[in-house]
Amino acid sequence: MENVTIDRDGAVVTVQGKVIAENRNGNMILQDRQGKLWPLNSEVIQSRTRDNVPFTLMDSTELEKTILEELPGFSIHKTKHFLICYNTSRAYAQWCGGLFERLFRAYNNFWKRRGLEVSEPEMPLVALIFKDKQSYRRYAAHELGPAVDSVNGYYNTITNRIAMHDLTAASRGSERSIQKPAEINELLLQPMAGQLVATVIHEATHQLSFNCNVQQRFSDIDVWLNEGLAMYFETPDLRSKKGWRGMGDINTERLARFSNYLKHRPADSLYSLIASGDRMQGRSEDQRFDHEEAILDAYSEAWALTYYLLTYEQKTFVEYLKFLGEKKPGITESSERKIEDFEKFFGDLEEVDRQFVKRMQKEIKRNAKKWSGQR
Repeated sequence: MENVTIDRDGAVVTVQGKVIAENRNGNMILQDRQGKLWPLNSEVIQSRTRDNVPFTLMDSTELEKTILEELPGFSIHKTKHFLICYNTSRAYAQWCGGLFERLFRAYNNFWKRRGLEVSEPEMPLVALIFKDKQSYRRYAAHELGPAVDSVNGYYNTITNRIAMHDLTAASRGSERSIQKPAEINELLLQPMAGQLVATVIHEATHQLSFNCNVQQRFSDIDVWLNEGLAMYFETPDLRSKKGWRGMGDINTERLARFSNYLKHRPADSLYSLIASGDRMQGRSEDQRFDHEEAILDAYSEAWALTYYLLTYEQKTFVEYLKFLGEKKPGITESSERKIEDFEKFFGDLEEVDRQFVKRMQKEIKRNAKKWSGQR
């Protein structure tokens, strides 16, 4: 293991782990035994040594102990692949765990049937569930900043954790957490339950993508693809007793938004969507997913493009996904390179745009009645 001593806001900290990326300037990305990634600039590194202890990720027992020390008063609910740390009701934690595992099976089967080999996670996948918005906010504020008030759950690529709060109380207009599974089943009969299910599935899909070898953490992430896949899988099915049973159905909320966006959609919209990279890069194209007024349109177009490619260009899309999954962490790519990579698989961008809009307009006409009452 590498033992790296760093200056962290004036405090001296030693981080132990495995170097997964390093450049000639001495900047590195270190993975610690909890699975957390540490992007370290050479300027903060004070010393560095290597010992003879083999690097291993924490097992379930060690990880559980570490998290409970970090979050006193929390409990643990274990499933086959997830470690759910919660201070809400056990019933809600168990319901989330069941939903996570159903997604895990469906997600893996979905890609295997399409020729994309997915892997088992290297360690248990951690989900933190807070009893209310206030306790969630105290934990998440330093990670999300001002966005914490508008985000009910998120996956953090650095910590590799999901964090969210119990969404059932707000959905019912109550301060009391659900205590019995039967109460959740009753809630799933209500129209507002769709957003509850979608939030849980959306963030868990992000986590699976980065832990089952579909995407690489800290590679120059294609934001449209990252979010598009999560929205593709998130679509709730309230006809099911569990609120969700698959993926790939029309996401009527996203389609309705995309329909409105088409009325003023700029000619370079597809270019700016595909050219968007990791939010940390700060390029002008990336503002589509950061600017408050534009983000909902960007998300709707990201879902629409993912849906279109998986429906009409499925084999090519899977090959494109394999290609992107091989990109290494810590390497920033230009907007031009992102466009070149996309066109290498799907052809001329303008022609793709014409076919994309044409197909989605047909979907809009076919599904207009489903959201006509929401406008």
